Amino acid sequence: MLRVLDLLPAWTATADASAEAEFDEQTELAVRAFQQSRGLSVDGRIGAETWRALDAARWRLGARTLYQSLPDPLVGDDVRQLQERLLEMGYDVGRADAIYGARTARAVAMFQREVGLVPDGACGPQTMNALRRLGRKVVGGAPLALREIAKLHGSGRALVDKTIVIDPGHGGPDPGVTVPDGLLRWTEADLAFDLARRLEGRLGAAGMRVHLTRGPAPEAELTDRERAQLANDLGGDLFISLHIDGHANPGAHGVATYHYGTESGVTSTVGERLAGLVQREIVMRTGLANCQTHAKTWELLRLTRMPAVRVEVGYLTSPLDREKLVDPLFRDRVVEAMMAAVQRMYFPVEEDVPTGSIDVSTIRAAMAGVSDPVSAPSL
Repeated sequence: MLRVLDLLPAWTATADASAEAEFDEQTELAVRAFQQSRGLSVDGRIGAETWRALDAARWRLGARTLYQSLPDPLVGDDVRQLQERLLEMGYDVGRADAIYGARTARAVAMFQREVGLVPDGACGPQTMNALRRLGRKVVGGAPLALREIAKLHGSGRALVDKTIVIDPGHGGPDPGVTVPDGLLRWTEADLAFDLARRLEGRLGAAGMRVHLTRGPAPEAELTDRERAQLANDLGGDLFISLHIDGHANPGAHGVATYHYGTESGVTSTVGERLAGLVQREIVMRTGLANCQTHAKTWELLRLTRMPAVRVEVGYLTSPLDREKLVDPLFRDRVVEAMMAAVQRMYFPVEEDVPTGSIDVSTIRAAMAGVSDPVSAPSL
């Protein structure tokens, strides 16, 4: 697969067969290059997510007939390329997630009907020829972004009755990053769950429907695909995944936020906005170093159907960050920052407020009609 993608030199008949079968340094570098180009975690290993991405990368649009398959849908780069093409032409396939599901099949059938083909929802040679002949229809912006923004603004500015899914990372047999501290042992899973519960309480008090993807001590850890599916099943309007980072270098510190995006420029515009708001609010309110926002194609972000972000709230391996993270009052400030970011998501851009200026206590008060968050004084 790496050779097909031109990440490894072609095999030759004179090559040493035993050497060819080794996962050597050159292979690891090729894997890292692939992961970097695909927005995956760059560790040089073929885990489940990297393997699925490699398998999907083999396909180019037109190489096979595409159709809706149940229960196992077709997945591949050719599906993503088809979805991107349909989005450019004004058809609603949702997010270009490389999965040929019902929404993609309906969009293909609609296109086929408009060009006089049998609307069977499958993309074969005739449909491909029609796609190649026609140009894009949408002008004035990215169609997916336009739909996402219209849906967001159409839901109103209040948090009441909106649904948010909060995902505390790890859990169960996987504690995540673990750091001993005297008689104590700090774990990423425990701190992430504590943040999630605090955020759950505050957003619930503001009128949101809040769901957590796990409890404090689950028997098994959910995969990222399962967490994304759970969020979709719950019909979330927003999705926030909470993690705490770790690194071999104790000098690594700061907060980073991730949203869905690809190297081809396809992104969740609203997810990117949520990531920016979360990042800026946390940096402003906590003093954590700003490690910026980043586009990734992690399944957790790609497979969720709502704006989704993953927040790495500091480094547990950093003495500087750890001293802050173990303080409950500091975790309250992190939660207040995320709550302010969620509220700002529903303000029209022209009515947005400066970072750090929302007093989150007024958001809960606004639910009872006591005051309006927009007029809150600066902190």
